[in-house]
Amino acid sequence: MNFQIRNYRKSVAAVAFLLLFPLLYLSQTYSVQNVHMVLPTRRNKTFDVCIVGAGLSGAVIAERYAAVKNKYVLVVEKRNHIGGNCYDFIDNETNIRVSKYGAHLFHTKYKDVWEYVQMFSEWVPYEHKVLAFVDGKHIPIPVNINTVNSLFDMDIKSIEDMDAWLKKEQIQYKHEPLNSEEMALSRVGLKLYKLLFRPYTIKQWNKTPTELGPTVLARIPVRNNWDDRYFSDQYQALPKRGYTNLIKNMLKSPQITVRLNVDYFDVRYKIECGKTYFSGPIDRFYEKKGLPKLEYRSLSFERKVLKNMDHFQPASVVNHPSLKDNFTRIVEYKWLPNQEFRSNDTSIVYERSTADGEPYYPVPNERNQNLYKRYKTFANSDPDIYFLGRLANYKYFNMDEAIKNALEMFYKTVND
Repeated sequence: MNFQIRNYRKSVAAVAFLLLFPLLYLSQTYSVQNVHMVLPTRRNKTFDVCIVGAGLSGAVIAERYAAVKNKYVLVVEKRNHIGGNCYDFIDNETNIRVSKYGAHLFHTKYKDVWEYVQMFSEWVPYEHKVLAFVDGKHIPIPVNINTVNSLFDMDIKSIEDMDAWLKKEQIQYKHEPLNSEEMALSRVGLKLYKLLFRPYTIKQWNKTPTELGPTVLARIPVRNNWDDRYFSDQYQALPKRGYTNLIKNMLKSPQITVRLNVDYFDVRYKIECGKTYFSGPIDRFYEKKGLPKLEYRSLSFERKVLKNMDHFQPASVVNHPSLKDNFTRIVEYKWLPNQEFRSNDTSIVYERSTADGEPYYPVPNERNQNLYKRYKTFANSDPDIYFLGRLANYKYFNMDEAIKNALEMFYKTVND
């Protein structure tokens, strides 16, 4: 009799556990630093689309296939979180929203991109302004009238005077600039080049501007007026609840399965995919071809919490171009307007450029561009695999450009 009662109790407990387990599983909460998406998996392990990387590029492709074509999508991500390099979270110690991989500021001139991101988040208007600490002064970046007046004790009062000053300083070439040094000298002249452009470039890229293609310093705006905004695009804002939440909303469809802590190269032959989109480094995908590796720059971060301090510096980002400083810039996230909580403290992050770590920036010089073309030849001949994003295209994309690239690729390849 006791044996039967014990067995009955065990059976009831087992049934209760089986009934409650799905609810317990679905109700798990995860720390903001380690966001996991609890989503259904396909029973037959076959997916219409597989996507490598849960950053912006991968999230756009996944969202479009689920929303527009009702396809089953698998997203695999080797990190323990979604969001790629845009990943942000609320720091437990200070209650400040910070980004794990450096500051990300959304701006775009593309109306279609702006309308697209509106579907997944509320947005807080924000026009980013950057300062540089030079010779004991905080000066506005990019170069504008106030920059020149502050650095050289001048009194330029009009656009015409600024144009005249720039023309006098600029070095004219009979050919198009061949490298970033020639690009900078043709735009701002020797004084600003030596103070701002050359030392910061060396720290950022571990190369002199003569060793980099002209596109690197062509990206930095130079203004002949008082506009001190870092970007001049029509649409500038931050997602109200952060980029991680933005991308979580993009991936929330029940048609999308997200698997974190999964290296695609460990499982590529174990999953069945109709087609695959790869957003990682293209040389990683073709590493068995025996070609040299492409060069990338990465970043390292040193965090420091300052108790009972409102702010440490006068802007969210302050560049330090001087070679005397062993870091490129200091970021103070508390300045950004998409903070959810009030904090009595602040935190700062020292950024340093490095050759080690996660790849961030393709290194645009002739050697790498020629090598990328060889990798691209392999990609062009591979059926059912598509390469998207900064690392796969070996091209510097801003966030809006990464989204636009993914949207264009979706509509170009959706019917392949």
